[in-house]
Amino acid sequence: MSAKARAEESENALSSVPFAHASEEEFARILDFYDVAWRYEPRSFPLREEEGRVVEAFTPDFYLPDLELYIELTTLKQSLVTEKHRKLRLFQERYPDIQIKLLHRSDYLSLLAKYGFGPFSEVEVAGIHEVLISASELERRVGELGAQISRDYKGKEPLLVGVLRGVICFMADLMRHISLPLAIDFMAISSYEGEQGEAVRIVKDLEEPLASRHIIIVEDIVDTGMTLNTLLQGLQLRRPASLKVCALLDKRARRLVDMPIDYVGFEIPDEFVVGYGLDFRQKFRNLPFIATLKRDWLQTQAQTKQSPE
Repeated sequence: MSAKARAEESENALSSVPFAHASEEEFARILDFYDVAWRYEPRSFPLREEEGRVVEAFTPDFYLPDLELYIELTTLKQSLVTEKHRKLRLFQERYPDIQIKLLHRSDYLSLLAKYGFGPFSEVEVAGIHEVLISASELERRVGELGAQISRDYKGKEPLLVGVLRGVICFMADLMRHISLPLAIDFMAISSYEGEQGEAVRIVKDLEEPLASRHIIIVEDIVDTGMTLNTLLQGLQLRRPASLKVCALLDKRARRLVDMPIDYVGFEIPDEFVVGYGLDFRQKFRNLPFIATLKRDWLQTQAQTKQSPE
């Protein structure tokens, strides 16, 4: 589903929910932004009965199924806060195995950050247009890639070669999903315009020998393919037993060199993306998801001259 279609589906879903308060709709929008599944007031819990009849119940505002967590939102009005705390105490006494949290507006982003869905500060998302690939989607797909590599290399001991620096998050997660003995190494390269066109300069070379070994090049993103193609040609000269490529992101719309990528996480549109190791001027690498940046924000940044150190 395209980003536009997802946005329209989300908006339609929001408009059909009878939120009791504007803060609840705002929280739902934040959950949608981070692609966190939610249900609004899905269940009422009896708190007190008299003569077999329920006389007091509690209906939490949200349930987040992926986290198995109920959420109750509150305002700054102290009388309401006091009453909700009283109900929460009764709830926890009666249902000790069910997770529930009472949140103020300022707690939203901190909660999501705790569970790996976002940054701690609204300032950090000022340039983000939308979440393209959520943290849960990344986790699921990286697990699938690790399982596939484990099957394909059964009986072998592959050497994973990460191309720095954007690959760090992907590489760390991928190797934990590979159920084989393996080795890792890293190299750093930069591209420049040479006499024969684009050339590649090795900034940090490998320490592990490649001869007669099964090599998997691990990349964060492949777009034109020119740099990677040149890199592969150089590594082939070191006579590995096999040489394959595993890329988290494939931006095929920009491909100039028709080259095979053996393992692909996601194919993405021709957009500038950040997060999960990818950066813009060293920012956004620690976001746990892949996001696109606002075009007007990028234009502003391009016009901003960095101040001298």
